[in-house]
Order: sequence, then structure tokens, then C-alpha cells
Amino acid sequence: MSDHKPASRHTAEVNAALGRELPFDDTQDFEDSHRGFIAPLPNGGVIKDDDGNVVWDFNDKAQAQEGTDAPDTVNPSLWRMVQLLGIGGLFEVTEGIYQVRGADLSNITFIEVPDGVVVMDPCLSAEPARFGLDLYREHRGDRPVVGVIYTHSHTDHYGGVRGIVDEVDVVAGKVQIVAPEGFVKATLDEFVIGGNACSRRTSLQYGSLVKGGPTGTMTAGLGLGTSTGWTTLIQPTVDITETGQKLNIGGLEFEFQLAPDSEAPSEMFFYIEQYRAFCPAEDATHTQHNLYTLRGAKIRDALAWSKHIKDARLRYADKTDVMFAPHHWPSWGKDAVVKQLKLTQAMYKHLHDQTMHAANAGYTMLEAAERIQLPTSLAHEWITRGYYGTTSHNVKSIWAFYLGWYSGNPAQLWELPPEPAASRYVEFMGGADAVLEKAQRTFDEGDYRWTAQVVNHVVFDDPTNERAKALLADTYEQLGYQAEAGTWRGWFVSGAKELREGVQDLPTVDLQSADTINAMPVDMFLDYLAIRLNAEKADGNDLTVNLKVTDPEVEYAVVVEHATLDYEPGNLPDADATVTLDRPALSDLMTGTSTIAQMVDDGRVTVDGDSGAVERLAGMLDEFEFWFNIVTP
Repeated sequence: MSDHKPASRHTAEVNAALGRELPFDDTQDFEDSHRGFIAPLPNGGVIKDDDGNVVWDFNDKAQAQEGTDAPDTVNPSLWRMVQLLGIGGLFEVTEGIYQVRGADLSNITFIEVPDGVVVMDPCLSAEPARFGLDLYREHRGDRPVVGVIYTHSHTDHYGGVRGIVDEVDVVAGKVQIVAPEGFVKATLDEFVIGGNACSRRTSLQYGSLVKGGPTGTMTAGLGLGTSTGWTTLIQPTVDITETGQKLNIGGLEFEFQLAPDSEAPSEMFFYIEQYRAFCPAEDATHTQHNLYTLRGAKIRDALAWSKHIKDARLRYADKTDVMFAPHHWPSWGKDAVVKQLKLTQAMYKHLHDQTMHAANAGYTMLEAAERIQLPTSLAHEWITRGYYGTTSHNVKSIWAFYLGWYSGNPAQLWELPPEPAASRYVEFMGGADAVLEKAQRTFDEGDYRWTAQVVNHVVFDDPTNERAKALLADTYEQLGYQAEAGTWRGWFVSGAKELREGVQDLPTVDLQSADTINAMPVDMFLDYLAIRLNAEKADGNDLTVNLKVTDPEVEYAVVVEHATLDYEPGNLPDADATVTLDRPALSDLMTGTSTIAQMVDDGRVTVDGDSGAVERLAGMLDEFEFWFNIVTP
């Protein structure tokens, strides 16, 4: 297998030029990242699951030693961010609020209340959440967890919940789980309905398939990377439904501000008067964020995001001494808080307004993304740098948010899909050898964007062309070395790896976990089944199955007709079968964990009517292949 290549002369020059442009003498972020340090991560930051598998390795991800210069293979701005993210351990935000940083993609935050501790955003998976809680308790005492706050509907802000609380205590009312309204639907829409594709793409975005280092993955920009442990979900017990809503959790009052359709469809901020502390969730971090996350998600509303930040500044900044978030490090003092909120607000407002200015002037999505840059007054501030989102793909996102995928050019209205188009392109350009000869010249000239665009056609025309795959891998690698965004670097270096080594089954985060699927309300679970229906198998195979689900007690009639699965409340009298079962059994049956015969024998299911209809229904549902090709056809 081909090893990583060094940085080309062109890449070294690009990175060096940026190093001369940005204000590297501003070290305030390093001072803030160290502030309040209490203890390092135990065991060198290595976290294992119950079977001894490593689900997180801090040293594998924190690959830039503080105070060192960036090598030619890493964008110097990204190198700086990697150093900051590598400052991990237990920290005091302010007396009564503590964070563990560097133990997962997100921070886990502990807010002390009279009755115990409230945990905010318990990591991506259960093992890092438990690790963080143990570290906190080692230094702050064995306080019981009496509340959990999910600030928004992304997995790294709820996925570790079972590592810190027992659902029995939640059901008994000993632990409140608080989330913004719409949390469950937003979560399941993103991570179950599109979960297989999203999870596969996540493996490239975060570079989790590539070893960390100066020629590999260099963090996600928002955090060091993603853990690969047990992703869980316990549904909220309290919904925040309006801005200004106050809630007493464990004897401490929290005030909430809803921020829907910003960084997540369901998101909220909160303020704690006793601590003079404000949390803007993920809407105000030390980076330009994604308006469209490359792993795949609904496009976010840049204008709403900007307005939520302005609202927060007007509501809370004057009475805030510290602002902390589930990613990166806090900001202390009113001046710093106001500055960060103003810059964040201005950045998203500028991107929104200038994108729509360009669109209304007749520029297409790609043209707008090439034209628009942040003004110098914003671009030279560290918190607006594109470590996670970028100006380029955020402009495209805003354009598509308002105008959709179509540019208006009739030639792009009914284009050929990639594989047949690639064959035609290669033929028109004189064949693969001619294309690769010219592409090698553009590669040698440092024109990597065009080289990638052209050689990709050769690979999609003939994925066995090793010369083409090697050149495309080398091209992606140089683009990765130049990328300031950890996410862009992740995509490029992961793409290079898959071209060189093929698609491999490697540990990665699974956003569509069984625990998440089991948390779906029955109607949403049926929507999920409808997506899994194989239309060819279902065509002409109509059937109706009544479901009587216990705990919760709901009834639905599932109807397959016109090669489409639909459902309606209640049961139909002429159904082929009526199945009585509880919610976990429904998941087991429809995900193939158990057969109908096994479950009837075990007493978990009763069937009135034709049990063969249930078998036929289950047989029409596809299980999606996780490791599908992305960089090759």
C-alpha cells in the first residue's frame, strides 16, 4: 500500500503564506484554554469499553504539541487549533461549573446544584461520559446526577447519557432530562431516517478511518475527533417550549432561550443567574461553524442563527461573567463575551446577506461561493476561521437553502449520473491515458482542484485504473494538507486512503444505534420502516398487518400497497394478521434480530391470522450496507 506523500512545493508555499497572514502572536486562546486547570485525563486519555476495546485515545488525536511550528503537511491555522484542542483534562469554568475536555468530540459539563450535579451534553458515547463523570467526582465528590441537559439534537450532546444515569432513576423522577421542544423528532430525522448514509459519511468527515498525525487526520476542528463507544438515548422528561422559560433543577434555577433552526433544528441556550454564566450551546464556538454539515443534514438557517445570537447578547451579555459551550474553551469577562457574540452574529449575517445579494444579482451557487469572502475585520479573527465550517461551503448552503439544487442553467436540469457521465467525459477528452497525462501536468503545477475534478472522471469510468486512483489519491492528499478546516482535511485524507487501500471495515461512530432506534415513537419507527421497504419486492405483494403495541398502548394498521408502506391509526377489520407485542419486540422483529416464529414461541408476540404475512412484511425490508463506496463508483 502507498504511504503518505510529503507536502509538495506548492502546498508548502500556500501554508507558509497563510502563516505570514494571520495574527499568531495573539495567544489569548491558549491562556483561556489553560485557565481553571484541575487535573489531566487519567490513563493518558485512553478510554475502553467493557470488552477492553479502545473507544477513545487522546494521544492519537492530540497530534500537535503546544509551542511547535506547523509542518508543511498541515495548514498552520489548523495546527494552532489542534494545539488548543489538545489542552485536555478537568477544568473549573467558574466556582460551581466544571468541564472535562479532550475526552470526546464534545465537552461534558458539570453544574453543581444543591441536590447534586446537573450534567450538560454527556458526550457522543457512554464510555467517555462515564470517564468524565468519574474524573469530576474524583476531585469534586460523589455528587448524584439529578439532571441532564441536552442543548440540542446532535448525537455528541446526548449519546453518552446511559454512561452517567440509569433510566430507572429517570422513570422514577430522580433525574430530570431537559431538552428543547422538537428534540426527539429532530434527532431521529437526522440520525435514523438518514442514519446509515450519515454515519458512513461521518467516518470520512471526521477522518476516523485515518490515523492522526501530520500526514493524517488533524482533529475535526470542533473537537479532537469522535469516540466509537456505545451511543445511547434516553428521551427527555422536560421540554423547553419558550424563550425565557425558567426551570428549577436540583435546587438551582436555569433560564432558557430557544434557538430553533440554528446549528440544529432543535437547540437552546441557557443562563444561570447564580453563577452569572451563559451557555450558547453550539451557536457560538471558536470557529466558523457549518451551515451545512458535510456528513449530511438539513441546511441550517444562517439568518435565524444570527438573530438568535443577537437576542442572546441583548438578553444576557450585560450580566454574564463567563460564557461556556459544549465545544472549545470558555470566554471570561463581559468584554470578551460581547466580542465573541458580536463577531459570531456578524459573520453569519454577512454570509447570509452577501450570498443572497449575489444570488439576486444572477450568480449561481458555485459562482457565489468563489466570489464571497469575509471582510478582513472578520477574517482575521480566530473565532471566524473555518476549522469546522468554511466560507466556501457555507455560501453554497445559504444559496441552496433559498433556491435549491438547480442553478437555472438548462444543461444542469437533467444531467447524467456520475458513472455514465464519466465515461463520456473520458471519451471526449481522448481516453484515460490522455486525460492522465494532462492531469499529471496540472498536478505538478499545483492546480489540485482541477486535477481532482478531471481525474475523478477517469476513476468513475474505470475504478480498476490504478494509475488514476494513485494520482487522485495524491491530489486529495495535497488538498488535505492545505485545508484549514479539520472536516475538509478529514474528507480529503480519508478519500486518499480509500483510493489506495479500498473500503475497509474499521471502528467508527454509528449514529443510527439500536438504542436510538428503540427510542423512536411507534409512528416514527413505521416511517423508518417505509424507507427500508424494497419497492421491487413489494410490487404486487400487497398486505395489511395490524399492530397492537403495548407500553405504550397504541394501535396502527400497516398497509403495503403500490409498492409503498404506509400506516394509519387503529386496526383494520380485513387485515391479513393482527400482531400484539411490546415496543422492544417490534424493533427486534422488524430489524431481523428475531423471527416471528421465535418470538411466538418465546411468548413475546401473539398473532391472530396469517403469520406468513408478517414474515413477508419483514422480508420486504432491506438492511442497508454501511460500507458503501463514496470516492469510487
